[in-house]
Amino acid sequence: MTDPARTPTSPARFGLTETRSGELLRAAGWWDGRRPSDGNEPILWSLSRSPDPDLALLGVDRVREALGDRWAALDEALRTNDVLRGRLLAVLGSSTALSDFLAANPDRWTLLADAEPVSAESFAPALVAAVDGLTGADAVRALKIEYRALLCRIAAEDLAHVAEPDLRYVSYDDVAGLLSDLAVAALRAALDVAYREVPRADECTLAVIAMGKCGARELNYVSDVDVVFVGEGDTGVATRLASTMMQVAGQACFEVDAALRPEGKAGALVRTLDGHASYYRRWARTWEFQALLKARPVAGDAELGQRYLDVVGPMVWTAAEREDFVPDVQAMRRRVEDNVPVGLADRELKLGRGGLRDVEFAVQLLQLVHGRGDEELRIPTTTAALAALGRGGYVGRTDAADFGRAYRFLRTLEHRLQLQKLLRTHLFPADDDAACLRWLARASGLQAEGGLSEAQVLLAEFRKRANQVRRLHEKLFYRPLLQAVANVPTEALRLTTTEAENRLAALGYAAPDGALKHIEALTRGVSRRARIQSALLPVLLDLLAETPDPDGGLLAYRRVSEALAETPWYLRLLRDEGTVVDRLAALLGTSRLVPDLLVRAPEVLRLLADTDGLVGRDPMTIGNPLRSTVSRYNDLDRAVTAARSLRRQELLRIASGDLLGLVTLRTVCVSLSEVWVAVLQAALDAVVRTTGERQASIAVIGMGRIGGRELGYGSDADVVFVCEAAPGVTDSDAVRYASAVVEKVRRLLSAPSQDPALQVDADLRPEGRQGPLVRTLESYRAYYAQWAELWEAQALLRARFIAGDADLGARFMDLVEPVRYPAAGLDAASVREIRRIKARVEAERLPRGADPSLHTKLGRGGLADVEWTVQLLQLQHAHEVPALRTPSTVRGLRAAAEAGLMTRDDMVALKESWITATRARNAIVLVRGKPGDQLPTTGRDLAAVAGVMGHSRDPGEFLDAYRRTTRRARAVIERVFYGS
Repeated sequence: MTDPARTPTSPARFGLTETRSGELLRAAGWWDGRRPSDGNEPILWSLSRSPDPDLALLGVDRVREALGDRWAALDEALRTNDVLRGRLLAVLGSSTALSDFLAANPDRWTLLADAEPVSAESFAPALVAAVDGLTGADAVRALKIEYRALLCRIAAEDLAHVAEPDLRYVSYDDVAGLLSDLAVAALRAALDVAYREVPRADECTLAVIAMGKCGARELNYVSDVDVVFVGEGDTGVATRLASTMMQVAGQACFEVDAALRPEGKAGALVRTLDGHASYYRRWARTWEFQALLKARPVAGDAELGQRYLDVVGPMVWTAAEREDFVPDVQAMRRRVEDNVPVGLADRELKLGRGGLRDVEFAVQLLQLVHGRGDEELRIPTTTAALAALGRGGYVGRTDAADFGRAYRFLRTLEHRLQLQKLLRTHLFPADDDAACLRWLARASGLQAEGGLSEAQVLLAEFRKRANQVRRLHEKLFYRPLLQAVANVPTEALRLTTTEAENRLAALGYAAPDGALKHIEALTRGVSRRARIQSALLPVLLDLLAETPDPDGGLLAYRRVSEALAETPWYLRLLRDEGTVVDRLAALLGTSRLVPDLLVRAPEVLRLLADTDGLVGRDPMTIGNPLRSTVSRYNDLDRAVTAARSLRRQELLRIASGDLLGLVTLRTVCVSLSEVWVAVLQAALDAVVRTTGERQASIAVIGMGRIGGRELGYGSDADVVFVCEAAPGVTDSDAVRYASAVVEKVRRLLSAPSQDPALQVDADLRPEGRQGPLVRTLESYRAYYAQWAELWEAQALLRARFIAGDADLGARFMDLVEPVRYPAAGLDAASVREIRRIKARVEAERLPRGADPSLHTKLGRGGLADVEWTVQLLQLQHAHEVPALRTPSTVRGLRAAAEAGLMTRDDMVALKESWITATRARNAIVLVRGKPGDQLPTTGRDLAAVAGVMGHSRDPGEFLDAYRRTTRRARAVIERVFYGS
């Protein structure tokens, strides 16, 4: 029984708007003027779901008139056969061209009634049979009708689910494959006709090679079919045969384009196999190898066609080695895009930004670069190749899926637009063409949703997919890693061969067999991870070969990769960000400190792609996030663990920027100092929070390098502690409480760890190691007034409040001001005493066997020489030269020169020496992964330190330059410090 709610009162209920629609429905016998005629309601509901119900109804009327008395059979079939109903009404509502065909050949409707899916195997027999024995116009006419009938059959299956949602959905890939197979069948039928028309055709052998979309089995409804011909025997006859085939197919089915042949339209239509081979070896340009990617023998002599592939195929997979291959392909895509008319660029489905060519060029470039070493990528079809790139890890899974969906969507739109009039078009409708947008949306299976019309849904989806394509195209097509991979010789991509071992030796790997073991471990198996590593390693091996320690770098890369094996973004980052690969290789092949930190702070790896994120932070505020984060933890162990973790991240970030030459020495030293201060402050706050009642205020005074903000990677934190009793608490209880807190802080920070040590050194306190760890402010006042020694005044020159109670710290600094800057300067005896102490340090503390000319701290012209010189001048003159009152060595030097205490040339010599020694000392830690003051004199450590110092080409020149710089400084020190 018919549902009254669905009973229409007019044709408009079925989406019909034409004034003649009621008349046409009555003529078909489907409507009596008030409601559907008996049994016809399913037809009308299918009609209403057609992309254009009015167009479909008009097509039905034309077919009805053409059938005449035979209409009854079709009418009955439409009532009972939902397959026929969905196919016919969808085709008639989508394509005026196919409607014309069915009106001219009305009995062909029976092709659409077969419930079985169309079989590509039937195409060639049907088309060849249609032209059997025919030539000339008769053959063209017969081929045209049979080709159009089969095209209609494919379109019917493609569209049927639109009108009848329960019918089978045919994917874009299947439709494109069927269209390609139909084109191949048409070429074979046309060649069959040509063999009958061309005299002496048996005196030659001809093979037809499909190129482009036909070769890749991704043809459109309307498209040129690109071909190349290869012949043997009489090439003149073969040329006439090929030309005739092109004419027959062109008049009956589609244009056959042979412009992709060697030398293009100016070249011979048919060449021998040797002629093709010679051309591609000597003259072919980059784009011609790109075109060969889709070559496929489809007609004529199969054996000759296969031999053609055997000859040119290997050339395709070495094309990426050509000079400037990647830039050539990228430039070609830009030229194609530049030729799109400006007003149509956003609507051009094929050539515009975010169009089909964006996908195809990106996929083909990735294939040609990576397919040299991975045969699974040697697939001509775009969607299948994209899936293989995703499986192999050359493209991220999400990116591959998004790219594939967007490509299929755009190709489906292209198919629907071409079906409408069977014209070659790639132009998306204008935004204001509502009727066309609605028709295209419905033909593509889109429905109104969320208050949006079909046209609005289509526009939103089109823009989303086009933007998605463009974003992914720019990400993949211009990926810096592509050029690096392309630069690796093809044989080097096969990493486990003997040739690879020889290549590793040639690149400078000291232990090629060991390197191969690392490579094997990283690429073992068939996992996605192994595939990505296989793509990355050839590039990394070349990059590491340019570093001071390729073997150590490769080992470090293996360690990092194994440690981060379960980190989902790690390999994806390396694959997608060429800058990261370049920088990581430079770091791993130079430093042993970086990989140790990296396995425990992998998040810093992301910053290698972002220079501003890596080095753009203000060093004076670098510790704020650390202090803020740690302050959230009430549990002491968790607080200290968080502080260590954040310090590790910052240390790795600073070291990476330093090694890559992206930051100044001052930035490095200030950053390291402020991170240390933040850790100390955070640990002190955490201990105080968890200790119970606060019995004293505590201030931490930075001394030495941390006081001067001159900390290096291997420096301890020299500090002294001062406390002040809380109200109602005795000084002895306050000192006891503060000492317990300080001891706990030192114990927590110095606990065993894989990170660089966090050693809090309080040996510069009054009385040194024999003195109490913590004193009250008044105790310091009394001690400095009565007992302070000259070395203690000198140590206070770099004192600076760094943590704890700021008011107490400020009062301590006021207290020590007259101690470190004595009002009368130094008398001659004190100067002699400082010189004596310095000479004793040189004689006794320089390690046995150390080279004084290469010891960065205690050697001639080293750090101690410069710093003692500045400190002597401060003790002598700071009472009258306020600018000398600074904990900074460099600022002290500058102030001394400005005050006339040394010449500008002397200041420059000392400054250069101090900076050189500081950088060298930092480089030693970065390279060796542990503190050290003695510069290496041979081997890869020397090469690495020299590289960090900017002397990568000649490590010996670095040592000479270091000695020259420090020697000049020592001469100044002999005059200024020792008074010689």
